[in-house]
Amino acid sequence: MSLKKKPLKSKPISKVTFTLAKEQAKGAANVHLVGEFNDWEIGATAMRKQKDGSFAATLDLPTGREYQYRYLIDGDVWISDPEADKYAFSPFGDCENSVVTV
Repeated sequence: MSLKKKPLKSKPISKVTFTLAKEQAKGAANVHLVGEFNDWEIGATAMRKQKDGSFAATLDLPTGREYQYRYLIDGDVWISDPEADKYAFSPFGDCENSVVTV
């Protein structure tokens, strides 16, 4: 599962773990999580390579809204999350942004 959500009881925050599987990463040296939660800043959220070859990052996101995002592999290839909650039209080409609802 590429999205794991854990709501905090003490705050309106959810810990969201984004995981890009080894097969999707296609031998990447690095992967960045880019989206509305980091103002689409390409280098803001580097994902950590896991022992199994996947990449993961956990963010604290305010609940009650949706966030669009995509993965950037090796600074060159953009991919959507095949296990996103839903998808939204991207104004930057013929692709769709992934959407997580928290």
